[in-house]
Amino acid sequence: MYAALSAALERRRRSRENGGLPVAIGLANEAATDVRYAYKASLIGAAHQFELTASGLSWRVGDKSGAWPYAKIAAIRLSYRPVSMQSRRFRADIENADGAGIAILSTTWQTAALMAPQDHDYRAFITLLHRRMKEAGSNAALIGGLRPRIYAAAIVLLTLVAIAMAGLLVRAVATGEFAGALFLVGFAALFAWQVGGFVGRNRPQAYTFERLPRALLP
Repeated sequence: MYAALSAALERRRRSRENGGLPVAIGLANEAATDVRYAYKASLIGAAHQFELTASGLSWRVGDKSGAWPYAKIAAIRLSYRPVSMQSRRFRADIENADGAGIAILSTTWQTAALMAPQDHDYRAFITLLHRRMKEAGSNAALIGGLRPRIYAAAIVLLTLVAIAMAGLLVRAVATGEFAGALFLVGFAALFAWQVGGFVGRNRPQAYTFERLPRALLP
């Protein structure tokens, strides 16, 4: 009982240090453990394989591979990238000091009709990557959300669509087309839920190793 209580307290302490994010069980000795993560970006393509070793981030995509020391990683951008097949899809874009980049997705293709989430494994891998980079003294730029210009364009587009839908709704009510007005209200609610959620999560921001953005991790 004492051992179980001690383990629970340790996990709670690690969670607080990581900004409240849960820590995967089994990573208590992550400093001496190689941790792997893999996903398939397409049904017929090769798997994207990643490994956190004692010396750095190793990766393999098809016939290409590399090993980046943690201190040589120049930037990480976390974002929320839903697609039609999977509404809960997250992405980490990682760039090294030489300008090369790789992407890690939280979903994987399993069949022609199934893109499966890997929420727990993705979150644990990304969390541990940040922790090891911090321990290596990394000065990487930690960025969340979309690029500012893309985000601004999305806001403008969202505003124009909202104005257009408001105009159609007013016209429908004025002409007595209540069925059309009801349809517009339902469509607006669905649009706000999907597109509004995407824009809200992907607000441009900077974050720290101690506090990863909750909205950009599953």
